[in-house]
Amino acid sequence: MPTLDQLTRDAVSENRTIATNAIRSLRARGPEGLRALLETHAETLKQHDANRNRPAATVQPDESWQRLKAALDGVSKQRDCFASKLFWYTDFESAKAAARAADKPILSLRLLGQLDEEFSCANSRFFRTTLYANAEVARFLNDYFILHWKSVRPVPKVTIDFGDGRKLERTLTGNSIHYVLDAEGRVIDALPGLYGAQTFLRELHRAEDATRAVAKLTDEPRQSALRDFHRTRLLALNSEYAADLQRLSAPTPVRFETTAATSIVPGAQPPTAQAAGRLAGGKRRVEMPILKRTANATDNDDAIWQRIGDLHTDTARVDESARALIREKAPTAIAAAQFTRLKAFVENPVLRQIRNLERSISEDTARNEYLFHTRIHDWLANGAAPAEVDKLNTKVYAELFLTPDSDPWLGLLPNDTFAALENDGITVTTKR
Repeated sequence: MPTLDQLTRDAVSENRTIATNAIRSLRARGPEGLRALLETHAETLKQHDANRNRPAATVQPDESWQRLKAALDGVSKQRDCFASKLFWYTDFESAKAAARAADKPILSLRLLGQLDEEFSCANSRFFRTTLYANAEVARFLNDYFILHWKSVRPVPKVTIDFGDGRKLERTLTGNSIHYVLDAEGRVIDALPGLYGAQTFLRELHRAEDATRAVAKLTDEPRQSALRDFHRTRLLALNSEYAADLQRLSAPTPVRFETTAATSIVPGAQPPTAQAAGRLAGGKRRVEMPILKRTANATDNDDAIWQRIGDLHTDTARVDESARALIREKAPTAIAAAQFTRLKAFVENPVLRQIRNLERSISEDTARNEYLFHTRIHDWLANGAAPAEVDKLNTKVYAELFLTPDSDPWLGLLPNDTFAALENDGITVTTKR
């Protein structure tokens, strides 16, 4: 039986079988396995952090680093774990047991795709790069929550082949949501979509406080206290929304863009991917350019939401830890590095990306708070939300995110549109 120390070294072995078995064993040990792996390779991680602040051209690919990165992702079940150092449960019962043992609430992420894969849905990728990689957010999550994620369904992907050796890969449609649950798995609150780090922390603090406040209450007093919490938050958000509009002297944009679709009627035309994409916040910058080429719909409210977002840019700042991860992923920095040795010139394209990202995140935060979070508060305040998190999640994806379980094509296959293709271009293979 290998020792814990030996497992942390075997996890980065060049022998794939040895590494896979070690990663599986470390994963089975839970957060302890991840901590041991991080401690054993602390010097390598420190050196990598230093390299990330150097010009991209000087950072050479390293197979040993790729093996360590894969080991961390495998043990934690989160892509880019080296930046967040967070452990995620994928078994809900194990997460609840850990929450009871640690006397902590659960933060349960629901997403399209897998959190430990590069091509999960766009919002979850932004979670990894701008939230979980944020130093303050990572510390708070590690100290005060048990983390869990569950895939709602696979994420649709598209590859655009330009015919000259160049290919562009993207995900299409889909949204994500964080549920704050007590140690028994009961819903306290939910944060839909992408948030700026400071707003995310503020809302998690509120939900964690609410969890503590009702922990000792019996069923009816507990439900009453939670309803009061959500009524208070609903009133506060409505007041903040009105104040923002007054500051801008702006007309009221659509208060909730899916008011007419509060339930999915069996047999009815499902919401389109374009409609779902409009509601999915900052991921729209990644996915909507593709979706817009397949539909003519426009969002007349975008300008107003951008202005509202601009009022709150301070809550969407990307910290240095997250910036380092963005620089590492940014292709423009790598391309620029081929033409100049001056670090300033290498970083300029990335800085522009980050400025645009921060503005997009602030807009997302406003939309998600004023459109989605208010609706969830309303449900929870008035007993309109299912008590069980999976059932609530089904309602959220159908009525808020416009991606109901009843539509296997996620709005990408309208049944009233002729494509002039055999079988509408559909190919179905059995996944083994």
